[in-house]
Amino acid sequence: MALKCGIVGLPNVGKSTLFNCLSNAKAQSANFPFCTIEPNVGVITVPDERLNELEKLVKPEKVQPTTIEIVDIAGLVKGASKGEGLGNKFLANIRETDAIIHVLRCFDDGNVVHVDGSVDPVRDKEIIDTELQLKDLETVQKKLDGVKRKVQTGDKSAIKENEVLQRYADALNQGKSARTVEVTKDEAVFVKDLHLLTNKPVLYVCNVDEGSVATGNEYVEKVKAAVKDENAEVLVIGAQIEADIAELETFDERQEFLQDLGLSDAGVSKLIKMAYKLLNLETYFTAGVKEVRAWTIKHGMTAPQAAGVIHTDFEKGFIRAEVIKYNDFISLGSEAAVKEAGKMAVEGKEYIVQDGDIMHFRFNV
Repeated sequence: MALKCGIVGLPNVGKSTLFNCLSNAKAQSANFPFCTIEPNVGVITVPDERLNELEKLVKPEKVQPTTIEIVDIAGLVKGASKGEGLGNKFLANIRETDAIIHVLRCFDDGNVVHVDGSVDPVRDKEIIDTELQLKDLETVQKKLDGVKRKVQTGDKSAIKENEVLQRYADALNQGKSARTVEVTKDEAVFVKDLHLLTNKPVLYVCNVDEGSVATGNEYVEKVKAAVKDENAEVLVIGAQIEADIAELETFDERQEFLQDLGLSDAGVSKLIKMAYKLLNLETYFTAGVKEVRAWTIKHGMTAPQAAGVIHTDFEKGFIRAEVIKYNDFISLGSEAAVKEAGKMAVEGKEYIVQDGDIMHFRFNV
């Protein structure tokens, strides 16, 4: 599933440093705006402790984790919606992503210039929000202008579409993001093809200094207060610290470094997991001696749809799915033991796959 998270933020907030930690694709990280001109794309392995546990029991020849794509998008500036900076190109890059990781500078450092001359993460957030909202308003207004001609003919569908679009226009005019507009599933269809920038799920990443990475700081608290009504996640991370951790040779060295900082897990691991969740993704597993593998699905997929992620033939010729719950597999120790205990379920086409299911598909093409 080629789903992407885009890293956005004003210039010099730590986007590229963070991206470098996440991916082997090295974005140029320099102390000036627009050092990332083309969006850098990295394919990121999603950490999943369950895969490690399955490997211990099955002892396969190969282990294949699941992945997501992270796109490092060049820094937005005030006026981007009108083409300032390299605005149009940047906004187009954001449009192509499925979710947004919004990096905010929450540290003081006189050696790293700020595009607006001072550190204020809430102001920075509002600058980007405004640019994205203005672009969305332009998109919605253009669609409204086209629909109004149909409304005049009495077209019932157009009248409903006009009403929904107007709600979005009103919210955007008030400085609210499209994701704050409450719509039914049927109503959401009217804006789906518009790919509104502020309708995408968002994760705010507060980039802090070493002293604030465990407990946060005043800047972080201001961000949390500013986004409390947005239904958005907030993650505190030290991009420069993550870069230092990435340079360490062994797992033990990295763990020791984290313990010294009072952390149990690397920030990038938390970020990847939260990005995966942000995209509404889940994982199921296939487990055999040849390969233990994690597969990415959208939440709510049926067994045939999940089978289709492996190969379209699996979905077309789907007969049934043999399903083992992850906890049963781990506690009983093998597929044979699970079967003997009567814990393996046989599911049909209506079965909704659950996160962590271990599956074997029967199909005939």
